[in-house]
Amino acid sequence: MSLLFIGGLYAVELLDQALGSRLERAGGVEPLENDGLDGILFAPALHGTWEHLLANTVPLFVFGFLVLLAGVRRWLAVTAAVWLVGGAGVWLTGGAGTIHIGASILVFGWLTYLLLRGLFSWNAGQLALGVILLLVYGGLLWGVLPGQPGVSWQGHLFGAVGGGLAAWWFGRADRLRGETRGWP
Repeated sequence: MSLLFIGGLYAVELLDQALGSRLERAGGVEPLENDGLDGILFAPALHGTWEHLLANTVPLFVFGFLVLLAGVRRWLAVTAAVWLVGGAGVWLTGGAGTIHIGASILVFGWLTYLLLRGLFSWNAGQLALGVILLLVYGGLLWGVLPGQPGVSWQGHLFGAVGGGLAAWWFGRADRLRGETRGWP
């Protein structure tokens, strides 16, 4: 599933390149512009360059695969939460006259979901995975702060917010269903 999703992103980039980058210009989130609202649905599938897509590929595969271990339905629900919260946050807070694109919304959202779900579900295995991911990928979280020109820190931040909300929602639901293996 992760490879299929990433393959779809590469197909979209190939089509966008063939069309002279028309998709990224038309499908990005344009903050506070009515015409930019549709970007909430399309922007995470669009990338400015092959290098942009390549930079997202490994984290998308790793984090997407780890989320997918909980099942396709959970992956779809977490992805939808991150995608929509991330896009809406960018639309509300992004700079005037900017266009935001890229799957890094998902990278930050899935990472945050994986970091927090053990806390909310009281699952020791998920908590341990979160600690390992924090040690290996925690440096990525600096990307939620403004600083690098041309990089949508708003997408990173609100993708992470979406992932945190998904971790809270699904972790709480898992705990209430009694799916809390290994927690005192």
